[in-house]
Amino acid sequence: MKLTHQQPTTKTIADLYRAIDRQHAVTLTYTDDNGDETVRTVEGHELRTTTDGDVILVAMCRLRRDERNFRISKVTAYTVHRMAYVLERSAPTTYERPEPQPADDAQALFFYELARDRDDADYRPRRKLTAADTDLAA
Repeated sequence: MKLTHQQPTTKTIADLYRAIDRQHAVTLTYTDDNGDETVRTVEGHELRTTTDGDVILVAMCRLRRDERNFRISKVTAYTVHRMAYVLERSAPTTYERPEPQPADDAQALFFYELARDRDDADYRPRRKLTAADTDLAA
């Protein structure tokens, strides 16, 4: 069992990515919204980043037998097992076909692409960035 408060978040994310790649089940101990600790064995499928900046593990829960999202910031401990996946992930059914893009007018294509993106005009960094911020380097 690995405790997440004793290691950086990048190590936790790397271990979860490795488990997803090898299709190994993971047992998570996490704190839910009520403050209770819960233990679940899950089969991870992907890691996503929310608009708030949190990283979410999208996984099939073996207890509920359906897809769940687990915030990495709320995971207190985890164990990566060598047992294979046993649950079948259902196909997504909420796909919406986008409207076709204009092919003949460059300005219409420009506005089409702008409409597809979220409005970034109000973007402000959470904190003031300086040249000394080396933790943000890629």
